[in-house]
Amino acid sequence: MMQKARIQTEGREHADSIWHAVLLGNPGTKRTAFFEQAAVQKGLPVFFIDWKDYSDPRQSDKWQACLETMQGRLKIDPPLWNSCLLRELPVLVSDYQTQLKRLSVCADSSRLQFLNHPDAIMQLLDKRLCKQTLVQAGLPVTEQLGSVHPDSAQMLLDMMHSKRVSQVFLKPVYGSGGAGVTAFRWQPSTGRMRLYTCAAIQPDEGLVNTKRLRCFCQPEEIFPLLNQLLKLGCLIERWHAKALYKDYSYDLRAVIQDGSLDFVLARLSKGPITNLHLNNHPCDVAALGLSKDVLESVHSVCKKAMGCFPGLRTAGIDLLLEKGNLQPRIIEMNAQGDLIYRDIYGENLIYRHQAAMMQQL
Repeated sequence: MMQKARIQTEGREHADSIWHAVLLGNPGTKRTAFFEQAAVQKGLPVFFIDWKDYSDPRQSDKWQACLETMQGRLKIDPPLWNSCLLRELPVLVSDYQTQLKRLSVCADSSRLQFLNHPDAIMQLLDKRLCKQTLVQAGLPVTEQLGSVHPDSAQMLLDMMHSKRVSQVFLKPVYGSGGAGVTAFRWQPSTGRMRLYTCAAIQPDEGLVNTKRLRCFCQPEEIFPLLNQLLKLGCLIERWHAKALYKDYSYDLRAVIQDGSLDFVLARLSKGPITNLHLNNHPCDVAALGLSKDVLESVHSVCKKAMGCFPGLRTAGIDLLLEKGNLQPRIIEMNAQGDLIYRDIYGENLIYRHQAAMMQQL
């Protein structure tokens, strides 16, 4: 069982001990429960620290001192964000970056090692910088439309017109879980447009993440939404045609750990956005009938992507396979994208591998 840390009464006692695994996470979540299950199976003692305690200003100095005297390997799970307001994303991410910088200090001043170094997590939090790093390494990615970052709907239309592109994806530079992700199609010759997103404008609140895919067809609905979304700072990417399986388009979520492709899941959708919490369909990759060459290509691209970020040992990587030639393109990377329901309710391979990795000090 994991031992809940209580800094006031036993933090120093445990700090002076060797803990092969330290988990900074959130009690009661599936991430915590199934990592604990894997640790128990491996006979791995885990020292658990609640994010609320670590980030509490009244305790932060004590926790920092505790971590700086511990020995073992630390796994950082993402903190829980309860807000659905997209305008709050920059503040939430900024606070998280501050906590990661504090954790990064432990790498230089303690005997702790990291499953994923906090610097690597920060690199992947910024989708734009992450994508630029991959491009510089020559890796295939979903194509970004130039270096200009439009901040209004009209600027976006002008960009699309100049690039002769009729459909794009917009993604807030920071965020997860599909928050703010938008697919936009526009026909300049007719003026027709269609926008798919989970975001909606609420009076006095601005854009909120509804966690339900919506489709807008009227400019008077689309333009205000685009204007607010673009003010957040977005990647603008070409909308690539995805491979098809039966009547669905799909992309892949691959989890790679220490060079091993531990899990690959297809996400099937009738629409352009494939996040599973939007009533899309998970599918075992074996059902797709992909050739050995295609799967090896996916693995190769993932391994090379991991190598671009020192200190990154585990990540969830979203890829599409191009319609027709099935060439992989990286959509995005997530340093904490290890929670796959198909896996935890099955063999729990991902967390079992992580527990084994954390035993290797």
